[in-house]
Amino acid sequence: MQTASTRTYVIGDLQGCHAETVTLVEAILAREREMEQAPPTILFCGDLINRGPDSLSTLRYVQALSQGSGGRIDAVLGNHDLHLLAVANGIRPESGSDTLDTILAASDRDALLHWLRHRPMASFTAGHLLVHGGVLPQWDAPQTMALAGEVEAALRSDQWASFLAEMYGNLPDRWDDDLRGAARLRCIVNALTRMRFCTADGVMDFKMKESATVDPATGLMPWFAVPGRRTADVTVVFGHWSALGLQLRDNYIALDSGCVWGGQLSAVCLEDRSLLQVECPEFRRAAGKG
Repeated sequence: MQTASTRTYVIGDLQGCHAETVTLVEAILAREREMEQAPPTILFCGDLINRGPDSLSTLRYVQALSQGSGGRIDAVLGNHDLHLLAVANGIRPESGSDTLDTILAASDRDALLHWLRHRPMASFTAGHLLVHGGVLPQWDAPQTMALAGEVEAALRSDQWASFLAEMYGNLPDRWDDDLRGAARLRCIVNALTRMRFCTADGVMDFKMKESATVDPATGLMPWFAVPGRRTADVTVVFGHWSALGLQLRDNYIALDSGCVWGGQLSAVCLEDRSLLQVECPEFRRAAGKG
């Protein structure tokens, strides 16, 4: 008898869209049962919460899936997830667009935050490198995983709040192997969770936030379009860029299809590139997003 194989699905930014998350996960599970496959691996590409209508239920749901799966279901951290940790520690103020109040007031708040800060910053499976934001062109996949591990160690340490207090800022805006301390970790976090555009030699830009294109005269380009980037030999899967939309390419997959902005919540099966999507209401006005 042939043993059923385990397939891997990656899901784009949830941003607190609980009902759509449940619908998509249940569609994945039903599909794999129908195909007589083993229970699938499911990975979320960060930004589990914030801006959507039910951040608390979304976070509880993904936590329960993860804790009940024996490691098959997990999530990498996105900038909104790190923002929650910082707000909860009084390091950053809430912004007007945040929808974090229910998490901050929840009876299980501490358990949720503990689980969240123990999530990985990057994941590598089946030749696919998963991050929330991007990968600097100087990094190959093994180095990316090693650098992600440095941030994970800081988040999981007893001094994690001190790390968060030094995490914010746009500098250094380029990688140097000689970086140390807070500057080194900040550069890693910014690349993995915030980067969209950079120069050909890997100088990150954080001004272009809601656009899919940039004037070539600036010298900027999408990080995945940098010639000779060292992760070109693997497929990088990422979210974070709703203006870019869903893209399935040979060596990158962009999965943020704008769920919270009235787009879709998307999941791709890494083994065959098949796509499952759930249509989403416009929880936030998308006006002005490029």
